[in-house]
Amino acid sequence: MHIGELIAPPRKNRKRVGRGPGSGNGKTSGRGMNGQKSRSGNKYRPWFEGGQMPLQRRIPKRGFKSLNKKVFQLVNVSSLDKFEDGQTVDPAALAQKGLIKKSDRPVKILGFGELSKRLVVQADAFSGSAKEKIAQAGGEANRRVLENPSAAGAANS
Repeated sequence: MHIGELIAPPRKNRKRVGRGPGSGNGKTSGRGMNGQKSRSGNKYRPWFEGGQMPLQRRIPKRGFKSLNKKVFQLVNVSSLDKFEDGQTVDPAALAQKGLIKKSDRPVKILGFGELSKRLVVQADAFSGSAKEKIAQAGGEANRRVLENPSAAGAANS
């Protein structure tokens, strides 16, 4: 198919209302009987309930959502066994192996499972048991220092 072979869809004529009872849309012009919506110039918002307490004000508001909350990408110690012995594991390496989605977001290492290889792990946070297991395997657990701390908070929202 080429652009020259395209044809416009058939156009539908607009509904002509208020043209007598024979048209089917005479008298009230399809607006029903009385009320705010039957008048001309009716401009009320879709959520307006005619003076009744609106739904968004009737429903209770609960909880609090912090704008500065840090959302970590979680990696267990057991999944670090995918790396070779003596390798440095940073967020870029974790993303390359598919253990996290994005290397620019904060990473936390959790202590589930066992680690049999000596690794130098760089992450934004470690659980206590994860630090112990990495140290027991002969490796190091180093906290990553962010260049721009405000960028990490913006990436989480």
